[in-house]
Amino acid sequence: MARVTVEDCIDKVDNRFELVLLASHRARMISAGAPLTIERDRDKNPVVALREIADETISPEDLKEDFIHSLQKHVDVDEPEPETVPLIGAPAAGGGADDSSVEFDRMTEEDLLRGLEGLVPPAETDDEGE
Repeated sequence: MARVTVEDCIDKVDNRFELVLLASHRARMISAGAPLTIERDRDKNPVVALREIADETISPEDLKEDFIHSLQKHVDVDEPEPETVPLIGAPAAGGGADDSSVEFDRMTEEDLLRGLEGLVPPAETDDEGE
């Protein structure tokens, strides 16, 4: 009976390999307690799964989506973006300290070089030679 069922399913699922994957996934779903869409007639789960696909009581596209979902380890869920985080230096919504008076010193490259020239290297110690 399964051979005739496979021949009936080829019209619904073109690729035999994909048919095997979908039917085995559906058979596992039936074993886990999923409701049947056809009468069992003393058939085993793989044959019932093939008959469901052949009779089009279950969509191969739905099975494919469910199969892909079952293999995913991390499912991306489209959730709304969290509220924007206030920028550093922006006034906080809850009151807090007033950061609007913060000012930064600006230094030109020439001022920086003059400052670096004025630095004295650290003195050498006697401990380095031992």
